[in-house]
Amino acid sequence: MIGIVMFFVALFALLLGFPVAFTFGGIALIFGVWAEGVEMFAFMPYRIQSIMENTVLMAVPLFVFMGLVLQKTRLAEQLLESMGRLFGGVRGGIAISTVLVGALLAASTGVVGASVVAMGLISLPVMLKYNYDKGLACGTICASGTLGQIIPPSIVLILLGDVLGVPVGDLFGAAIGPGLMLVGAYVVYILIYAKLNPAAAQPIERDESISRKEEVLTALKAVVPPLALIIVVLGSIFAGVATPTESAALGGAGAILLAILYRQFSFSMVYDAAKETVKVTAMVFAILLGATAFSMAFTYTGGDYLVEEWMLQLPGEKWGFLIITMLVILILGFFIDFVEICFIIVPIIAPVAELMGINMTWFAILVAMNLQTSFLTPPFGFSLFYLKGVAPKGVTTMDIYRGVIPFIAIQIVVLMSLLIFPEFYGMS
Repeated sequence: MIGIVMFFVALFALLLGFPVAFTFGGIALIFGVWAEGVEMFAFMPYRIQSIMENTVLMAVPLFVFMGLVLQKTRLAEQLLESMGRLFGGVRGGIAISTVLVGALLAASTGVVGASVVAMGLISLPVMLKYNYDKGLACGTICASGTLGQIIPPSIVLILLGDVLGVPVGDLFGAAIGPGLMLVGAYVVYILIYAKLNPAAAQPIERDESISRKEEVLTALKAVVPPLALIIVVLGSIFAGVATPTESAALGGAGAILLAILYRQFSFSMVYDAAKETVKVTAMVFAILLGATAFSMAFTYTGGDYLVEEWMLQLPGEKWGFLIITMLVILILGFFIDFVEICFIIVPIIAPVAELMGINMTWFAILVAMNLQTSFLTPPFGFSLFYLKGVAPKGVTTMDIYRGVIPFIAIQIVVLMSLLIFPEFYGMS
């Protein structure tokens, strides 16, 4: 039972706000030495070396760099302006354009914080100006900003691919269907909401001085460059021309070219993006090292056998396991970050999924969809904090919480459809 006690002590420490990497590493050291002695960690240097030589994980800093460079190019601003003009005449049009821009930003930058902040600064004031319901406006921005967790190239999918031993290219391909389903579901919800509450999502008058043709051409000029980058990055993976790591390097170079195209390039911008990349990467790898020590101690103390035995005795066999697992991850997502869930929870349940003969690509996408929800769920959803930080004074925390609830429900419905009808998404 030492491993199980260790697990709950770690969760409690995280809830108290202790740093994640040091919590995992410190608790692993205390319980590991208590149970097995110092010699248990004799192989730890070899595990660290293995992590640092992992070519799949090299894609993480490269994709982060790509996203941060694109964040500084006014990409979001140009997309929102042009899309807003295209869809502004439709009820809920600004919200719909926010969702579509969120999907494009997800596929080109994948940086949730950057997407939410950019749309919060640009799109939220416009929606409030046209008397949009505050909840709808805030919920749309938060939900659209989190699409980067499921639409490739997604950092979550890279981490899950490494943890579960599934090719990242396969995960990228499998995630496109569920990601587009989410986008479509968001748009349908906004249209229905606007139809039922006309005053809450009014259309905006067209600028008659600009022809429809000019609006379309302006939108194309804004959309084509990031779309070309997406096609190059993902297309090179799907065509088998490049590995995810190589395509990430290609994406970084492409982001620099787009910065030059948008006339936003400067060496100070590249330096700032590189510095932020180092910070994010250091955080991810520090957590990974702590989680590796934790997993080692958990396994050596027999915790994995207890979890496996309990999971295999669940009623409903495969379906009982999947339902319980999804519920546990969903609930944990209310309180802890996706990185901790990726590195601690997933390695514990993955061997059971393999024993039950579950398709690991499908399982990884289910987990990724679930982890995306963690960015929206109060009280610790990161998207909620990002938006609150840039929202005008009239927008309260309760407006944001109220706004995200329908989108959380949509995500759960899409997750259930993926669970019940995997063949619809080409998985089983």
